[in-house]
Amino acid sequence: MSENKLTEEELDSVVEQGVHNYSSEENWVKPEDPLLLEQLEWFKDQKLGLMMHWGPYSQLGLVESWALSDKDEEWSRNEIDWDIDAEELKRQYFDLNKTFNPLRFQPDLWADLAAENGFKYLNFTTKHHDGFCMWDTHTTDYRVTGPDCPFHTHKYADITKQLFNAFRAKGLGISAYFSKADWHTPYYWTPGMQPGTSTSRGPTYDPKEYPWLWEQFVQFTHEQIMELMTNYGRIDVLWLDAGWVNDYRDQNIRLGEVVEKARKIQPWLLSADRTVGGPYENLITPEQTLPERALNVPWESCITMGSAFSFRYEDNYKSVRQLIHLLIEIVAKGGNLALNVGPQPDGRISKTAISRIQGMGAWLKVHGEAIYGTRICEPFSVGNVQFTKKDDTIYAFYLYKDEHEAVQEELHLPLQTDFTSIDLVGGQDKLEYRRTENGVIVQLPEAEHQTKAPIAHVFRIR
Repeated sequence: MSENKLTEEELDSVVEQGVHNYSSEENWVKPEDPLLLEQLEWFKDQKLGLMMHWGPYSQLGLVESWALSDKDEEWSRNEIDWDIDAEELKRQYFDLNKTFNPLRFQPDLWADLAAENGFKYLNFTTKHHDGFCMWDTHTTDYRVTGPDCPFHTHKYADITKQLFNAFRAKGLGISAYFSKADWHTPYYWTPGMQPGTSTSRGPTYDPKEYPWLWEQFVQFTHEQIMELMTNYGRIDVLWLDAGWVNDYRDQNIRLGEVVEKARKIQPWLLSADRTVGGPYENLITPEQTLPERALNVPWESCITMGSAFSFRYEDNYKSVRQLIHLLIEIVAKGGNLALNVGPQPDGRISKTAISRIQGMGAWLKVHGEAIYGTRICEPFSVGNVQFTKKDDTIYAFYLYKDEHEAVQEELHLPLQTDFTSIDLVGGQDKLEYRRTENGVIVQLPEAEHQTKAPIAHVFRIR
């Protein structure tokens, strides 16, 4: 951790309009533990994860948590269209647990959908900033199994346990999203600690002035994390949100202490302490974006299938072509895609989201060899051509922006490496090609340029 204190402006820039910045490659600290290094290689093999933001807020179809922060009202409350003041909004929001009853929740169907369509791990929001726990915690009644939540009597009431078990049974990895901030607990947003009722991202008091109160929050947080790490089976990644909670702002929750305690139980556990840097940010997490260039450290872009992380009653979903292109470019730059789908308040995934997942799966069934288990390969990403590599095999992706784009008889690949053969993945082997000063010209089979443009032509080069 840096000894320099960040300015207020720099701290605010950690998150802008709910979107987190991401750490630089230079701030990444390579673990020394061989087991963690092995787990990082496992993580880099996976390439595609299913991220899910789900909680009582899904009933409103609004942004998760952020409307509770008065400091963020300008952007987080722009969809609040009923007559309500800030304090009543917060009261109504915090009371959403009393109506959250996802009776149509079918965890096995979610797991089947993900596993059958090429997703390799789940990243699930066990708790967002609003403090509502999607597991059977004993630290608070503000939980899905709490007496005020009508779902608490359901056989699937412990949603986190049901999802982790279902996805793990299908061979998928588990990444547990956990917000370090908690806007519901009185140990963080403590009533009466400041004039008025205004709220912002941080605690309502100065931890330096009230160290005993802050210590209660630290212990509360540690206990919640350890519940997840102890009672919920194998966890591959502890994915930590709320980067403003760190020792730069005197919001030191002694994260290293609890992570090392968790690793006594789960020694392979990766920690993703987003935007903080240092030894507990084992992977970098760009949000709603991807780096301009390839990175030589483990990273994962979390990107929404629609316009938002939480469920929207009406949303604009990315097409299968857009999603596959995103995945290809991310993998070519050395990362994973954590594709976010916001489940409906009734416990279902929307039909549109299911169709996109199945469309991705159909493409991956044919072309997945060029995605999974690959590593970066120069020249990485050049215009609409992307590259990956697995052992001695190079894969080249020639992307088409839409189905109406003309498919040329010959395609140029900017590749200077020596090789002896080019095959079309999912198509003809031993394609004709010739070398040029700028790379390779590949001759497409006649059938390929007499149809609509595919999502991509994928070449196997050996």
